[in-house]
Amino acid sequence: MKRWHKRMMLIVLVLMLAFAAGCSNNGGNEGTGNSGQTNDGASNSGGDSKSGGTQDLLFWTPFSGADGVFMKDMVEKYNASQDDYNVKFIVQPSGEFYKLLDVALSTGGKESPNLMIMHVDQIPTYVSKDQLQPIDDIAAGAGLNKTDFVEAPIEYSTIDGKWYGIPLDIHPLVMYYNKDLFEKAGIANAPTNRAEFDDAVAKLTDKASGTYGYVVPTLWPQQFLFPTLVWQNGGELWDGKDVAYNSPQAVEMVEYLRSLIDKGISPANVQQDGENTLFLQGKNAIQFNGPWMKGQFDEAGMNFGVAAMPQLGKVKQAVFAGSHSFAIPKNVTDAAVKEGIGSFLKYVSENSLDWAASGQALASTAMLESAEFKALPQSKIADSFSYVQFAPNVLNWPTISDPIWGELSSALLGDKPVQQALDDAVAKSRQAMNK
Repeated sequence: MKRWHKRMMLIVLVLMLAFAAGCSNNGGNEGTGNSGQTNDGASNSGGDSKSGGTQDLLFWTPFSGADGVFMKDMVEKYNASQDDYNVKFIVQPSGEFYKLLDVALSTGGKESPNLMIMHVDQIPTYVSKDQLQPIDDIAAGAGLNKTDFVEAPIEYSTIDGKWYGIPLDIHPLVMYYNKDLFEKAGIANAPTNRAEFDDAVAKLTDKASGTYGYVVPTLWPQQFLFPTLVWQNGGELWDGKDVAYNSPQAVEMVEYLRSLIDKGISPANVQQDGENTLFLQGKNAIQFNGPWMKGQFDEAGMNFGVAAMPQLGKVKQAVFAGSHSFAIPKNVTDAAVKEGIGSFLKYVSENSLDWAASGQALASTAMLESAEFKALPQSKIADSFSYVQFAPNVLNWPTISDPIWGELSSALLGDKPVQQALDDAVAKSRQAMNK
Protein backbone atom coordinates (compact mmCIF):
# COMPACT_ATOMS: atom_id res chain seq x y z
CA MET A 1 0.00 0.00 0.00
CA LYS A 2 2.79 2.40 0.90
CA ARG A 3 4.53 1.71 -2.40
CA TRP A 4 1.24 2.26 -4.29
CA HIS A 5 0.57 5.44 -2.35
CA LYS A 6 4.01 6.86 -3.16
CA ARG A 7 3.55 6.00 -6.83
CA MET A 8 0.18 7.80 -6.94
CA MET A 9 1.65 10.85 -5.23
CA LEU A 10 4.44 10.92 -7.81
CA ILE A 11 1.93 10.76 -10.70
CA VAL A 12 -0.15 13.57 -9.21
CA LEU A 13 2.97 15.69 -8.74
CA VAL A 14 4.02 15.17 -12.37
CA LEU A 15 0.53 16.07 -13.60
CA MET A 16 0.46 19.22 -11.48
CA LEU A 17 3.83 20.34 -12.81
CA ALA A 18 2.73 19.70 -16.39
CA PHE A 19 -0.49 21.62 -15.83
CA ALA A 20 1.37 24.54 -14.29
CA ALA A 21 3.81 24.62 -17.19
CA GLY A 22 0.93 24.66 -19.65
CA CYS A 23 -0.76 27.56 -17.87
CA SER A 24 2.51 29.44 -17.72
CA ASN A 25 3.06 29.07 -21.47
CA ASN A 26 -0.47 30.23 -22.22
CA GLY A 27 -0.19 33.21 -19.91
CA GLY A 28 3.15 34.14 -21.43
CA ASN A 29 1.59 34.40 -24.88
CA GLU A 30 0.48 38.03 -24.43
CA GLY A 31 0.68 39.61 -27.84
CA THR A 32 2.02 36.44 -29.41
CA GLY A 33 -0.38 33.60 -28.67
CA ASN A 34 -3.64 32.52 -30.23
CA SER A 35 -5.92 33.13 -27.28
CA GLY A 36 -5.48 36.91 -27.23
CA GLN A 37 -6.27 36.85 -23.51
CA THR A 38 -4.43 36.55 -20.25
CA ASN A 39 -5.23 33.89 -17.66
CA ASP A 40 -7.93 35.98 -16.01
CA GLY A 41 -9.73 36.48 -19.32
CA ALA A 42 -8.85 40.17 -19.64
CA SER A 43 -7.77 41.49 -23.01
CA ASN A 44 -4.05 41.61 -23.45
CA SER A 45 -4.46 44.69 -25.66
CA GLY A 46 -2.09 43.12 -28.09
CA GLY A 47 -3.52 41.20 -30.99
CA ASP A 48 -2.61 37.71 -32.10
CA SER A 49 0.49 36.82 -34.04
CA LYS A 50 1.09 34.20 -36.67
CA SER A 51 3.29 31.20 -35.98
CA GLY A 52 5.98 32.77 -38.15
CA GLY A 53 6.28 35.72 -35.77
CA THR A 54 4.24 38.30 -37.69
CA GLN A 55 2.34 40.59 -35.32
CA ASP A 56 -1.37 40.92 -36.13
CA LEU A 57 -3.10 44.29 -35.72
CA LEU A 58 -6.89 44.64 -35.62
CA PHE A 59 -7.93 47.71 -37.61
CA TRP A 60 -11.60 48.78 -37.44
CA THR A 61 -13.16 51.07 -40.03
CA PRO A 62 -16.69 52.28 -40.88
CA PHE A 63 -15.95 52.08 -44.63
CA SER A 64 -18.86 49.80 -45.48
CA GLY A 65 -19.58 51.62 -48.75
CA ALA A 66 -17.63 51.88 -51.98
CA ASP A 67 -14.73 53.57 -50.18
CA GLY A 68 -13.98 50.34 -48.30
CA VAL A 69 -12.43 48.83 -51.41
CA PHE A 70 -9.79 51.55 -51.52
CA MET A 71 -8.82 51.18 -47.87
CA LYS A 72 -8.73 47.40 -48.22
CA ASP A 73 -6.33 47.80 -51.13
CA MET A 74 -4.06 50.05 -49.04
CA VAL A 75 -4.01 47.53 -46.20
CA GLU A 76 -3.17 44.67 -48.54
CA LYS A 77 -0.34 46.65 -50.12
CA TYR A 78 1.07 47.46 -46.69
CA ASN A 79 0.92 43.81 -45.60
CA ALA A 80 2.72 42.79 -48.79
CA SER A 81 5.40 45.46 -48.28
CA GLN A 82 6.87 43.93 -45.10
CA ASP A 83 6.84 40.77 -42.98
CA ASP A 84 6.78 42.12 -39.42
CA TYR A 85 3.10 43.09 -39.16
CA ASN A 86 -0.22 41.91 -40.55
CA VAL A 87 -3.06 44.43 -40.43
CA LYS A 88 -6.45 42.73 -40.21
CA PHE A 89 -8.90 45.00 -42.02
CA ILE A 90 -12.27 44.85 -40.26
CA VAL A 91 -15.26 46.74 -41.66
CA GLN A 92 -18.15 47.52 -39.34
CA PRO A 93 -21.48 48.88 -40.68
CA SER A 94 -21.18 52.66 -40.78
CA GLY A 95 -24.57 53.20 -39.15
CA GLU A 96 -23.66 50.94 -36.22
CA PHE A 97 -19.95 51.70 -36.01
CA TYR A 98 -19.89 53.72 -32.79
CA LYS A 99 -22.37 51.46 -31.01
CA LEU A 100 -20.18 48.46 -31.79
CA LEU A 101 -17.05 50.40 -30.88
CA ASP A 102 -18.51 51.38 -27.50
CA VAL A 103 -19.17 47.74 -26.70
CA ALA A 104 -15.70 46.63 -27.85
CA LEU A 105 -13.87 49.34 -25.92
CA SER A 106 -15.93 48.73 -22.79
CA THR A 107 -15.44 44.96 -22.75
CA GLY A 108 -11.84 44.97 -23.99
CA GLY A 109 -12.12 41.51 -25.54
CA LYS A 110 -9.67 39.99 -27.97
CA GLU A 111 -11.71 41.35 -30.90
CA SER A 112 -11.37 44.91 -29.63
CA PRO A 113 -9.51 47.09 -32.16
CA ASN A 114 -5.87 48.04 -31.81
CA LEU A 115 -6.43 50.89 -34.25
CA MET A 116 -9.58 52.46 -35.65
CA ILE A 117 -10.84 55.12 -37.99
CA MET A 118 -12.74 57.79 -36.09
CA HIS A 119 -14.50 60.89 -37.36
CA VAL A 120 -12.59 63.83 -35.96
CA ASP A 121 -15.65 65.33 -34.26
CA GLN A 122 -16.04 62.12 -32.22
CA ILE A 123 -12.56 62.34 -30.74
CA PRO A 124 -13.40 64.83 -27.93
CA THR A 125 -16.27 62.62 -26.75
CA TYR A 126 -14.09 59.49 -26.58
CA VAL A 127 -11.31 61.41 -24.86
CA SER A 128 -13.84 62.57 -22.26
CA LYS A 129 -14.81 58.91 -21.73
CA ASP A 130 -11.11 58.08 -21.18
CA GLN A 131 -11.13 55.55 -24.02
CA LEU A 132 -8.38 56.98 -26.25
CA GLN A 133 -4.68 57.34 -25.69
CA PRO A 134 -2.53 60.22 -26.91
CA ILE A 135 -0.82 59.43 -30.18
CA ASP A 136 2.23 61.69 -29.68
CA ASP A 137 4.78 59.01 -28.78
CA ILE A 138 3.67 56.52 -31.44
CA ALA A 139 3.73 59.25 -34.08
CA ALA A 140 7.19 60.40 -32.99
CA GLY A 141 8.47 56.83 -33.10
CA ALA A 142 7.22 56.53 -36.66
CA GLY A 143 8.77 59.84 -37.67
CA LEU A 144 5.43 61.63 -38.01
CA ASN A 145 4.97 65.25 -36.95
CA LYS A 146 1.92 67.50 -36.68
CA THR A 147 3.37 69.65 -39.44
CA ASP A 148 3.07 66.68 -41.82
CA PHE A 149 -0.70 67.23 -41.94
CA VAL A 150 -3.27 69.93 -42.59
CA GLU A 151 -3.62 72.11 -39.51
CA ALA A 152 -7.41 72.08 -38.94
CA PRO A 153 -7.90 68.42 -37.92
CA ILE A 154 -4.65 68.43 -35.94
CA GLU A 155 -5.80 71.43 -33.92
CA TYR A 156 -9.23 69.88 -33.32
CA SER A 157 -7.84 66.54 -32.14
CA THR A 158 -5.26 68.11 -29.81
CA ILE A 159 -6.88 68.28 -26.38
CA ASP A 160 -5.18 69.66 -23.28
CA GLY A 161 -1.91 69.64 -25.18
CA LYS A 162 -2.14 65.97 -26.18
CA TRP A 163 -2.62 64.72 -29.74
CA TYR A 164 -5.28 62.04 -30.25
CA GLY A 165 -5.87 61.64 -33.99
CA ILE A 166 -3.76 61.36 -37.13
CA PRO A 167 -5.89 62.62 -40.05
CA LEU A 168 -6.32 60.57 -43.20
CA ASP A 169 -8.44 63.00 -45.19
CA ILE A 170 -10.62 66.08 -44.98
CA HIS A 171 -14.01 65.97 -46.63
CA PRO A 172 -15.63 69.39 -46.88
CA LEU A 173 -18.83 70.21 -48.70
CA VAL A 174 -17.94 70.71 -52.38
CA MET A 175 -19.71 71.82 -55.52
CA TYR A 176 -20.39 69.42 -58.38
CA TYR A 177 -21.64 70.88 -61.62
CA ASN A 178 -22.82 69.52 -64.96
CA LYS A 179 -20.30 70.75 -67.55
CA ASP A 180 -22.65 70.09 -70.47
CA LEU A 181 -25.41 72.23 -68.94
CA PHE A 182 -22.89 74.97 -68.08
CA GLU A 183 -21.62 75.02 -71.65
CA LYS A 184 -25.17 75.13 -73.03
CA ALA A 185 -25.98 78.09 -70.75
CA GLY A 186 -22.78 79.90 -71.78
CA ILE A 187 -21.20 79.75 -68.31
CA ALA A 188 -17.43 79.38 -68.47
CA ASN A 189 -16.51 79.01 -64.79
CA ALA A 190 -17.99 77.64 -61.60
CA PRO A 191 -19.50 80.40 -59.41
CA THR A 192 -17.50 81.52 -56.39
CA ASN A 193 -19.93 83.91 -54.63
CA ARG A 194 -23.66 84.58 -54.28
CA ALA A 195 -23.90 87.03 -57.17
CA GLU A 196 -22.24 84.60 -59.56
CA PHE A 197 -24.29 81.74 -58.18
CA ASP A 198 -27.61 83.57 -58.58
CA ASP A 199 -26.71 84.53 -62.13
CA ALA A 200 -25.65 80.99 -63.01
CA VAL A 201 -28.66 79.14 -61.57
CA ALA A 202 -31.05 81.53 -63.32
CA LYS A 203 -29.39 80.82 -66.68
CA LEU A 204 -29.25 77.08 -65.99
CA THR A 205 -32.94 76.76 -65.16
CA ASP A 206 -35.03 75.66 -68.13
CA LYS A 207 -38.64 75.01 -67.15
CA ALA A 208 -39.52 73.73 -70.62
CA SER A 209 -37.09 70.83 -70.32
CA GLY A 210 -37.55 70.36 -66.58
CA THR A 211 -33.96 71.35 -65.82
CA TYR A 212 -33.17 73.18 -62.59
CA GLY A 213 -30.20 75.40 -61.79
CA TYR A 214 -29.89 74.10 -58.23
CA VAL A 215 -32.10 71.61 -56.42
CA VAL A 216 -32.41 72.46 -52.71
CA PRO A 217 -32.18 69.32 -50.52
CA THR A 218 -34.65 69.22 -47.64
CA LEU A 219 -32.81 66.50 -45.72
CA TRP A 220 -29.25 65.14 -46.19
CA PRO A 221 -26.79 66.73 -47.01
CA GLN A 222 -28.17 69.69 -45.05
CA GLN A 223 -25.93 68.42 -42.22
CA PHE A 224 -23.06 69.88 -44.27
CA LEU A 225 -24.88 72.71 -46.08
CA PHE A 226 -26.71 74.44 -43.21
CA PRO A 227 -23.62 74.89 -40.97
CA THR A 228 -21.65 76.14 -43.98
CA LEU A 229 -24.21 78.82 -44.79
CA VAL A 230 -24.61 79.88 -41.16
CA TRP A 231 -20.85 80.36 -40.75
CA GLN A 232 -20.53 82.14 -44.09
CA ASN A 233 -23.19 84.60 -42.95
CA GLY A 234 -21.42 85.35 -39.67
CA GLY A 235 -23.53 83.11 -37.44
CA GLU A 236 -22.65 80.21 -35.16
CA LEU A 237 -24.17 76.87 -34.27
CA TRP A 238 -22.88 77.15 -30.69
CA ASP A 239 -22.09 80.46 -28.98
CA GLY A 240 -19.90 78.93 -26.28
CA LYS A 241 -22.75 78.28 -23.85
CA ASP A 242 -25.84 77.51 -25.89
CA VAL A 243 -27.12 76.46 -29.31
CA ALA A 244 -27.43 79.47 -31.59
CA TYR A 245 -28.91 78.31 -34.86
CA ASN A 246 -32.02 80.48 -34.64
CA SER A 247 -29.96 83.66 -35.06
CA PRO A 248 -30.83 86.31 -37.68
CA GLN A 249 -27.81 85.12 -39.72
CA ALA A 250 -29.12 81.54 -39.78
CA VAL A 251 -32.70 82.59 -40.52
CA GLU A 252 -31.55 84.71 -43.46
CA MET A 253 -29.70 81.82 -45.10
CA VAL A 254 -32.61 79.40 -44.76
CA GLU A 255 -34.92 82.05 -46.21
CA TYR A 256 -32.45 82.42 -49.08
CA LEU A 257 -32.67 78.68 -49.82
CA ARG A 258 -36.45 78.88 -49.61
CA SER A 259 -36.41 81.78 -52.10
CA LEU A 260 -34.71 79.56 -54.69
CA ILE A 261 -37.70 77.21 -54.42
CA ASP A 262 -40.20 80.06 -54.63
CA LYS A 263 -38.49 81.39 -57.77
CA GLY A 264 -38.61 77.99 -59.48
CA ILE A 265 -34.83 77.62 -59.51
CA SER A 266 -35.45 74.45 -57.48
CA PRO A 267 -38.49 72.16 -57.38
CA ALA A 268 -40.49 72.06 -54.17
CA ASN A 269 -41.04 69.03 -51.95
CA VAL A 270 -37.70 67.39 -52.76
CA GLN A 271 -37.46 64.06 -50.99
CA GLN A 272 -34.34 62.32 -49.66
CA ASP A 273 -31.68 62.07 -52.41
CA GLY A 274 -33.99 63.77 -54.89
CA GLU A 275 -31.36 66.35 -55.75
CA ASN A 276 -28.85 63.59 -56.47
CA THR A 277 -31.27 61.65 -58.66
CA LEU A 278 -31.93 64.75 -60.74
CA PHE A 279 -28.21 65.47 -60.99
CA LEU A 280 -27.57 61.96 -62.31
CA GLN A 281 -30.42 62.45 -64.81
CA GLY A 282 -28.91 65.71 -66.08
CA LYS A 283 -31.85 67.72 -64.68
CA ASN A 284 -29.99 69.40 -61.81
CA ALA A 285 -27.06 71.59 -62.87
CA ILE A 286 -25.41 72.08 -59.47
CA GLN A 287 -25.18 69.86 -56.40
CA PHE A 288 -23.45 70.50 -53.09
CA ASN A 289 -22.29 67.26 -51.52
CA GLY A 290 -19.23 65.45 -50.22
CA PRO A 291 -16.11 64.12 -51.98
CA TRP A 292 -17.42 60.57 -51.58
CA MET A 293 -19.97 61.22 -54.38
CA LYS A 294 -17.31 61.40 -57.08
CA GLY A 295 -17.17 57.63 -57.62
CA GLN A 296 -20.91 57.47 -58.25
CA PHE A 297 -20.72 60.21 -60.87
CA ASP A 298 -17.72 58.57 -62.51
CA GLU A 299 -19.60 55.28 -62.78
CA ALA A 300 -22.56 57.09 -64.32
CA GLY A 301 -20.29 58.47 -67.04
CA MET A 302 -21.22 62.07 -66.27
CA ASN A 303 -19.34 65.07 -67.63
CA PHE A 304 -19.02 66.93 -64.35
CA GLY A 305 -16.73 69.39 -62.65
CA VAL A 306 -15.64 69.73 -59.03
CA ALA A 307 -15.08 73.07 -57.32
CA ALA A 308 -14.83 74.57 -53.86
CA MET A 309 -18.06 75.60 -52.18
CA PRO A 310 -18.96 79.18 -53.24
CA GLN A 311 -19.44 81.86 -50.60
CA LEU A 312 -23.19 82.34 -50.47
CA GLY A 313 -23.14 84.11 -47.09
CA LYS A 314 -22.38 87.79 -46.74
CA VAL A 315 -19.52 87.76 -44.21
CA LYS A 316 -16.75 85.26 -44.91
CA GLN A 317 -15.71 82.11 -46.71
CA ALA A 318 -16.23 79.00 -44.62
CA VAL A 319 -17.22 75.40 -45.22
CA PHE A 320 -18.31 72.55 -42.97
CA ALA A 321 -16.06 69.51 -43.15
CA GLY A 322 -15.50 66.12 -41.65
CA SER A 323 -12.26 64.20 -41.36
CA HIS A 324 -11.39 60.53 -40.99
CA SER A 325 -8.64 60.14 -38.41
CA PHE A 326 -6.68 57.23 -36.98
CA ALA A 327 -7.17 56.81 -33.24
CA ILE A 328 -5.84 54.28 -30.72
CA PRO A 329 -7.79 52.83 -27.78
CA LYS A 330 -6.37 53.51 -24.34
CA ASN A 331 -6.12 49.80 -23.52
CA VAL A 332 -3.56 49.12 -26.26
CA THR A 333 -0.38 48.75 -24.23
CA ASP A 334 1.70 46.07 -25.98
CA ALA A 335 4.93 47.66 -27.26
CA ALA A 336 5.04 45.44 -30.36
CA VAL A 337 1.51 46.41 -31.29
CA LYS A 338 2.28 50.10 -30.86
CA GLU A 339 5.35 49.77 -33.09
CA GLY A 340 3.19 48.05 -35.71
CA ILE A 341 0.61 50.83 -35.56
CA GLY A 342 3.34 53.39 -36.08
CA SER A 343 4.71 51.44 -39.04
CA PHE A 344 1.27 51.27 -40.67
CA LEU A 345 0.51 54.96 -40.06
CA LYS A 346 3.84 55.93 -41.57
CA TYR A 347 3.06 53.83 -44.65
CA VAL A 348 -0.38 55.41 -45.05
CA SER A 349 0.97 58.94 -44.73
CA GLU A 350 3.41 58.24 -47.57
CA ASN A 351 1.03 56.22 -49.78
CA SER A 352 -2.40 57.79 -49.29
CA LEU A 353 -2.76 58.60 -52.98
CA ASP A 354 -4.45 55.20 -53.12
CA TRP A 355 -7.11 56.63 -50.78
CA ALA A 356 -7.47 59.70 -53.01
CA ALA A 357 -8.70 57.35 -55.72
CA SER A 358 -11.94 57.11 -53.72
CA GLY A 359 -12.55 60.82 -54.35
CA GLN A 360 -11.23 62.06 -51.01
CA ALA A 361 -8.85 64.95 -50.51
CA LEU A 362 -5.88 63.93 -48.39
CA ALA A 363 -4.68 65.38 -45.11
CA SER A 364 -0.99 64.60 -45.68
CA THR A 365 0.70 67.81 -46.83
CA ALA A 366 3.31 65.87 -48.80
CA MET A 367 0.57 64.09 -50.73
CA LEU A 368 -1.36 67.34 -51.30
CA GLU A 369 1.73 68.94 -52.77
CA SER A 370 2.52 66.00 -55.05
CA ALA A 371 2.07 66.29 -58.78
CA GLU A 372 -0.01 63.10 -58.74
CA PHE A 373 -2.62 64.56 -56.38
CA LYS A 374 -2.68 67.95 -58.13
CA ALA A 375 -3.58 66.12 -61.35
CA LEU A 376 -6.75 64.69 -59.75
CA PRO A 377 -10.12 66.45 -60.20
CA GLN A 378 -10.69 66.68 -56.46
CA SER A 379 -7.40 68.50 -55.90
CA LYS A 380 -9.42 71.74 -56.02
CA ILE A 381 -11.12 70.65 -52.82
CA ALA A 382 -7.88 71.34 -50.98
CA ASP A 383 -8.28 75.02 -51.82
CA SER A 384 -10.82 75.21 -48.99
CA PHE A 385 -8.66 73.58 -46.32
CA SER A 386 -7.53 76.91 -44.92
CA TYR A 387 -11.09 77.80 -43.89
CA VAL A 388 -12.75 74.47 -43.15
CA GLN A 389 -14.66 74.18 -39.87
CA PHE A 390 -15.73 71.07 -38.00
CA ALA A 391 -18.73 70.48 -35.75
CA PRO A 392 -18.65 72.43 -32.48
CA ASN A 393 -16.37 70.83 -29.92
CA VAL A 394 -19.25 70.05 -27.60
CA LEU A 395 -19.84 66.70 -25.93
CA ASN A 396 -22.77 64.76 -27.40
CA TRP A 397 -23.15 67.33 -30.18
CA PRO A 398 -24.88 64.88 -32.58
CA THR A 399 -27.65 64.32 -30.02
CA ILE A 400 -27.91 67.99 -29.09
CA SER A 401 -28.11 69.19 -32.71
CA ASP A 402 -30.33 66.41 -34.04
CA PRO A 403 -33.61 68.44 -33.77
CA ILE A 404 -32.40 70.98 -36.30
CA TRP A 405 -32.67 68.64 -39.28
CA GLY A 406 -36.36 67.84 -38.98
CA GLU A 407 -37.24 71.48 -38.26
CA LEU A 408 -35.08 72.69 -41.13
CA SER A 409 -36.87 70.29 -43.45
CA SER A 410 -40.23 71.69 -42.29
CA ALA A 411 -39.05 75.21 -43.11
CA LEU A 412 -37.75 74.30 -46.57
CA LEU A 413 -40.92 72.37 -47.38
CA GLY A 414 -42.98 75.39 -46.38
CA ASP A 415 -44.69 73.65 -43.46
CA LYS A 416 -43.42 76.25 -40.95
CA PRO A 417 -42.11 79.83 -41.09
CA VAL A 418 -38.32 79.76 -40.97
CA GLN A 419 -37.98 81.62 -37.67
CA GLN A 420 -40.51 79.36 -35.96
CA ALA A 421 -38.83 76.21 -37.25
CA LEU A 422 -35.41 77.29 -36.00
CA ASP A 423 -36.83 78.46 -32.66
CA ASP A 424 -38.47 75.07 -32.24
CA ALA A 425 -35.17 73.35 -33.06
CA VAL A 426 -33.38 75.38 -30.39
CA ALA A 427 -36.06 74.56 -27.80
CA LYS A 428 -35.77 70.83 -28.53
CA SER A 429 -31.96 70.98 -28.40
CA ARG A 430 -32.12 72.65 -25.00
CA GLN A 431 -34.34 69.85 -23.79
CA ALA A 432 -31.77 67.34 -25.04
CA MET A 433 -29.02 69.13 -23.10
CA ASN A 434 -31.02 68.97 -19.89
CA LYS A 435 -31.55 65.20 -20.09
